[in-house]
Amino acid sequence: MNPLNHVAIIMDGNGRWGLKYKKSRNAGHKEGLKTVEKIIKETIKKKIKFLTLYAFSTENWKRPHKEINYLFSLLENFLKKQIIVLNDNKIKLKILGKKNFSKKLNNLLSKCEKINKNNSQLQVNLALNYGSKKEILDAIKNLVKKKLSINEHNLTSNLYTSKIPDPDILIRTGDTNRLSNFLLWQLAYTEIFFHKKLWPDFNEKNYRQIINRYKKIKRNYGSI
Repeated sequence: MNPLNHVAIIMDGNGRWGLKYKKSRNAGHKEGLKTVEKIIKETIKKKIKFLTLYAFSTENWKRPHKEINYLFSLLENFLKKQIIVLNDNKIKLKILGKKNFSKKLNNLLSKCEKINKNNSQLQVNLALNYGSKKEILDAIKNLVKKKLSINEHNLTSNLYTSKIPDPDILIRTGDTNRLSNFLLWQLAYTEIFFHKKLWPDFNEKNYRQIINRYKKIKRNYGSI
């Protein structure tokens, strides 16, 4: 049975769900937060140590300003309400990406990371203003600046995910089969599961089914 330490998720389909059921993309984003809470709880139950959620990509800045502002407002309210809950549940929060947001949101994100930094039951990595190509370029620039050799070990050590194990599982909801500039380096040997459900409809049962499928996979890593 395969060990499971790290699950990464591309939470796709919020906007489409909102348009389908509420005639509002923002309603879908709000509903998607409920799924986030459910999956975090289930991850803790399964004793998985790392959960990485793709929340906002570097490409998402192309969306309408009203939607972007709503997303950040939603995130602010969520963190304000959950910061104590996260700490009580021994959850560590880490932001993957550049904090190029409002001063208010930047401070809130830093506060959450600081308060929860010593927690160890589960580490939730929030990929926010994240793009894998930029992450890799930043790592290479760091190596050049530090005058270090450009090799696999040094590059891995300079990624945003330094000291975080590569994902064992990637889940993408929303019936879209692509990686969308997410953890391209880290996903080299990750088992990938594309799910048809939109993110707000994804539930604990779907999550457990994927985990059970993963545990039965024979992982060769290039060998026989």
